[in-house]
Amino acid sequence: MRWIWLFALLASFQLSAQEWQLRDTCPPSFLLTEDNRCELKTLYQFYTSTQGKGLGGTQTELPPHRDGFTPQQIDLGRHLFFDPLLSGDQQLSCASCHLPEKGFSDGKALSDGANNLQTTRSSPTLWNSAFVTRFFWDARAQSLEEQAVGPLFAENEMDNTPERLLASLNQNSVYKQWFAQAFGESNGITLDQIASALTAFQTSLISLNSRYDQYVHGNHNALNENEIAGMNVYRSFVARCSECHMPPLFTNNQIAVIGTPEPEGMPLDVGAETTFNAPKLKGGFKVPTLRNIAKTAPYMHSGRFATLREAVEFYTLGRGHAVPEGVEMQIHWHIWEPNLTDEEIDRIVDFLHALTDETFTPAVPAVLPSGLTPINNQQTAAIKGENQ
Repeated sequence: MRWIWLFALLASFQLSAQEWQLRDTCPPSFLLTEDNRCELKTLYQFYTSTQGKGLGGTQTELPPHRDGFTPQQIDLGRHLFFDPLLSGDQQLSCASCHLPEKGFSDGKALSDGANNLQTTRSSPTLWNSAFVTRFFWDARAQSLEEQAVGPLFAENEMDNTPERLLASLNQNSVYKQWFAQAFGESNGITLDQIASALTAFQTSLISLNSRYDQYVHGNHNALNENEIAGMNVYRSFVARCSECHMPPLFTNNQIAVIGTPEPEGMPLDVGAETTFNAPKLKGGFKVPTLRNIAKTAPYMHSGRFATLREAVEFYTLGRGHAVPEGVEMQIHWHIWEPNLTDEEIDRIVDFLHALTDETFTPAVPAVLPSGLTPINNQQTAAIKGENQ
């Protein structure tokens, strides 16, 4: 009997050794090069036209993007992203606020952080981060690496310290082995490597295969009559949605002052005014992508609107109608009074649902080197309950 128990124990060790392997293949939509790099490949790369972007043009090329990470770096970042070991109390992971099931947001107006605190803004989606040039709602980070480490050390987010984070990872034999494998160095894990691995994973989150994309690439049966009607309103000179939310990314990577109202009882968030020390940007925030927008309610920087229809309707209620009395804002010139009908608003909402694409949603790791649960059990249970 003792030998049977010992054999089972050895078998479990062998299984564990097999589990602790980083992938040597690229995520879907990426091609592995001869020098072990993952290069993004999409049908949009065959388009060279930049004309019509501001008018809602369809077959236009994508802007520059980041790729070229190794499969091992991407997979290491995937495990780190879901590992609560990165937080100070080991109760939160990056995925706590960026859940795959919620379009890599979290379904809350303000996210729950450490110390029973809340963040001050809604969690934005991470889809297509490889194409983004500035990060956070107020555009204060200029790289994915800078964005990746910010929440780790924020008191109201993951509340870790650089020293504690490095100690936790360097004391873990699997992570030490993985970092050495991913970065070719064995002198210990560094903060730059952590940021680079998280960046590698985020650049692999590609969503460019929605029914809208299939329509663009020639399948005109991919959208129904209402969605096509909505797309035409969206692209029109009346609604002017596409002038800021430009295809194919459905953002222009710029900052816009639109005068979104704050939730009841919350003070005015000046946004990018602080980042750039520019009064003209008071109340200015990044133009978010609309891809997978149907999955990321509530909407705006503070989750002010519960539904897509409320968010769309905001733009037709009058220029600057929600700006607090006595506050001066330089509302973006694209924001005007299109006086859309209820039917036109409904059709735009129909079209926005056609931008959903979760084809390449990465798998949540079954196990983590830390031994911790990949995603908070309460969040997972809540999501399952909502989807039943």
